[in-house]
Amino acid sequence: MSFNNKKTKLSGQNTEYFPGISKIEYRPDAPLDDTLVFRHYDAQQLVLGKTMQDWLRFSVCYWHSFRGVGLDPFGSGTIVRPWDDGSDSLETAKQRLRAAFEFFSKLGVKYWTFHDRDIAPEGNTLASTNANLDIIADLAQELMQKHQVKLLWATSNLFANPRYMLGASTSSDAKVAAYAGSQVKKCMEIAKKLGAENMVFWGGREGYNSLVNTDVKQELDHMAAFFRMVVVYKQKIGFEGQLLIEPKPKEPTRHQYDYDAQTVMSFLSQYELGQHFKLNIEPNHTTLAGHCYEHDVVMASIFGKLGSIDANTGSPDLGWDTDQFPMDIKSAASIMKIIIEQGGLAPGGLNFDAKVRRDSTDLRDLFIGHVAAMDTFARGLKIAAKMVEDGLLKQAVEARYSSWAVGLGAKMAAGEATLEDCEKLIHEEGHPTPESANQEHFEAIVNNYM
Repeated sequence: MSFNNKKTKLSGQNTEYFPGISKIEYRPDAPLDDTLVFRHYDAQQLVLGKTMQDWLRFSVCYWHSFRGVGLDPFGSGTIVRPWDDGSDSLETAKQRLRAAFEFFSKLGVKYWTFHDRDIAPEGNTLASTNANLDIIADLAQELMQKHQVKLLWATSNLFANPRYMLGASTSSDAKVAAYAGSQVKKCMEIAKKLGAENMVFWGGREGYNSLVNTDVKQELDHMAAFFRMVVVYKQKIGFEGQLLIEPKPKEPTRHQYDYDAQTVMSFLSQYELGQHFKLNIEPNHTTLAGHCYEHDVVMASIFGKLGSIDANTGSPDLGWDTDQFPMDIKSAASIMKIIIEQGGLAPGGLNFDAKVRRDSTDLRDLFIGHVAAMDTFARGLKIAAKMVEDGLLKQAVEARYSSWAVGLGAKMAAGEATLEDCEKLIHEEGHPTPESANQEHFEAIVNNYM
């Protein structure tokens, strides 16, 4: 059977949108060229006392998978889906949603994510826009119950509409920030209605292109004031989901205010918002900031701020956000080791903020990308679990820092030492002898687990 795109318009509640593709099965002994099976992801397999499904909490993002058409900066769309006529009509929005839930069900994921403008079209007024969102939210609620799929998180698109060309909460026009507030208010109401476990804020245009015309302090103050309004309304309506901020260093602005995990945590601390927010880390954004793949995941986790992960990757040689499916097992293992060590990711999850390539136009490519990524993280989970169980790396790292557990080292670590104590030790024992960090030894241990 051919899986190529068809321009035939599909409609109707009983339409099958992915004919020829059945529920993805766990078949570890399948032929190597069968890419529509799981070889490693067995949802109910126990790993360190939890099922794979509980450790991984996979989610499909709506914007790339069901609104993406293969656009890039140099060319128009290449992807045509049979359920989508390209319009922003409510009827097409309903067909997209039905197709999405068939996909979720056949893939076997339990979560999805969306921007408000992904699922429902804007109207001529805020009232008509909200009415559209209500209609689609009702259908989403029905489909979520039918397919037993939950909402990992919702977010407001505060960057695509031309009104946000100068930012949303950081816009120089207070009326734009007010519109953004109105949009977030409605999105949070929908998130609560659909039982979202989190709500994400990605400041797509919260940054600057030039410092010449920008009052940075004022914009940061305004962003903090905006987040305070969010917290107040969350408490007012009783929304119980975790609030998350997603860092990104650049794109579409020259400099984004939420540059990386440490920048966001500094912002939250400066404006006394830390108790209300955690972070949604996207590794592709982390590498854009000049860090290694897992850097922001580590930094957020060690300070208790790792809330969720947008599981994707990029092409470092290209230098922009390519949102590719994560296929590197070593990177996945490094992420899963951090998740295991913090006891899990709930109420967050691994959301595949990834898109098929512009030239991957078959319907089955959408499945294969997700299946391969899920298998990648399942392998990463098993490898990470073995690392944690063996304890070799942990013991080796502890040995490196053993001098901080005794004598003056212990006193300094506890904040009980003085500079005079430091001087006394050196006078008595002389210069320290540099010790090897044994980097190659540690890297070889990790490779031995792969």
